[in-house]
Order: sequence, then C-alpha cells, then structure tokens
Amino acid sequence: MAEILEFDITGGDFIQAGKASSKIKKKLKQLNIDSLAVKRIVVAIYEAELNVVAHASSGKLTVVFEPGVVIVTVSDSGPGIENIGQAMEAGFSTASKKVREMGFGAGMGLPNIKKNTDELVIESKVGEGTTLRFKVYC
Repeated sequence: MAEILEFDITGGDFIQAGKASSKIKKKLKQLNIDSLAVKRIVVAIYEAELNVVAHASSGKLTVVFEPGVVIVTVSDSGPGIENIGQAMEAGFSTASKKVREMGFGAGMGLPNIKKNTDELVIESKVGEGTTLRFKVYC
C-alpha cells in the first residue's frame, strides 16, 4: 500500500525552505531505501522546493512512496516557465537579484532535478504556474 506525504510551500520563505526535504529524507531512511536513492530523491526534492520558494507565491509538494519507486509532484502558483528547454540549460536563471544575493538562483535547479531522477515531466503555463512530476526507482 502506498504511503503519501504532503507539504505546503510558501513562496519567499527561505527560512522554511528545505524543511519538507528534511522530513522526506527521514521517512526514506525509515523505509530502508538505498542511501544513493535517498540522496538522489532528496536533492531533487530540495531543488524543486527551492524553485517554488524563489519563484512562486505558493506551492504544494506531494510524495508517494510505493514499493520500488518514489513519485513526487510539485505544483506552484507562480509566473510559469516561458521556455522549458531554455530553463533546463545549466546556468539559465530567471531568479531575482534578491534571490541571487541570498546565494540561490544559479540556474542549476531543473538540471539537478533531471540529473537525479529517472523520469521527469514539466508542465507550465505562463502566468498560472508550473507542475513537476518525477520518479526515482529504488
């Protein structure tokens, strides 16, 4: 039977950023998931969580733990991604100056998510928001 965890993410709240990925890491360890898979999953979730914090007003993170696979959905109410192909290029960023001054927004979020997942689907509508769905097999 699948287990599901859900988290709300508040845009601009860098103090809370990373809390969901920390809780998920703890759960993955409780489930005795392979340490390399844990690392990949947590990196991808952290990057997705930070993208919501940096770019959107709010978001929701849902993690489904099934035997052999972890399925993650991250949806936000944000500006959307104008050009997904360009956003997937390492170093491309639309982060604000303020976000960059805090040490975020280097344009590695989506490339790191892709690198650490086995399947990734990105849907985005400019002016409405973005949804990422990814899977990591473990």
